[in-house]
Amino acid sequence: MSESTEQVLDAVGPRLKALRLQRRVTLADLSTTTGISVSTLSRLESGQRRPNLELLLPLARAHGVPLDELVGAPNTGDPRIHLRPISRHGQTILPLSRTGAGGLQAFKHLISAETPQGEPTPQRHEGYEWVYVLRGKLRLILGEHDIILSSGEAAEFDTQTPHWFGRGGTEAVEFFSLFGPQGERVHVRARPAKK
Repeated sequence: MSESTEQVLDAVGPRLKALRLQRRVTLADLSTTTGISVSTLSRLESGQRRPNLELLLPLARAHGVPLDELVGAPNTGDPRIHLRPISRHGQTILPLSRTGAGGLQAFKHLISAETPQGEPTPQRHEGYEWVYVLRGKLRLILGEHDIILSSGEAAEFDTQTPHWFGRGGTEAVEFFSLFGPQGERVHVRARPAKK
């Protein structure tokens, strides 16, 4: 098997897990929907079982995504955005916008309840970031501040300030981020004053 085929197959498990967690579906529920055993689903997601068409077709139907999204097929010019999960620093990150030179980029982040917390390692880089917590509690280390953001709360900051994201509790956390590599700021419009 070629190295590129190995890489494609190795990426299927994390994609399957990210889709399932994004939809908030348990392995047992997915097993009932697809007819695939819980142990097989678990082994697929962890990379201990190689995916095949017989397994991927019912999973694509259950998740409501095209098969090429599960296997990371190259973009054929389709103008729709195809989410390609990225695993980084214990997070699953789903790009929601095309990567381009400059301009804002949107991402959805998921830190599962199983991800080990570890010691925060704040990073800094050029740009400006805005985050919005969808579910759970997000721990944000920002400079010397240690902040817990709950569902529905947001933060914005210059990414030159050392920062780090992690779970703020024992449950999974899901959040959006908008990032401007040249420091573009997000403009949030305030509600009009009541008359």
